[in-house]
Amino acid sequence: MIKIYHNPRCRKSRAGLAYLKEKGVDFEIVEYLKSPIGEDELKDVLVKLNMKPQEMIRTQEDIYRKQFKGKNFTEGEWVKIMVENPKLIQRPIIVKEYKAVWADPPENMDRLL
Repeated sequence: MIKIYHNPRCRKSRAGLAYLKEKGVDFEIVEYLKSPIGEDELKDVLVKLNMKPQEMIRTQEDIYRKQFKGKNFTEGEWVKIMVENPKLIQRPIIVKEYKAVWADPPENMDRLL
């Protein structure tokens, strides 16, 4: 089963969701701002993405610019920051079994479908 980490207020996330629907695949929606991601789950997603936490940070968010920009954190610290501030996580993220993609643009998810 495919899982989409989704924020309905985000245009890019809505585009990813629409793309999944268009493809006609079964999927589960995780609204991660309502049902926060735990550290272990986020670490697992990052492994499946083959990305470091810093690569999945939304640097245009106010909270990033005010509290985290220009500071050096370990990968573990970034994971904690992302868990505590889920708005910082890039979206949408599509997970299928052992792989994941950041679906911006939505066509990135073709690698999983």
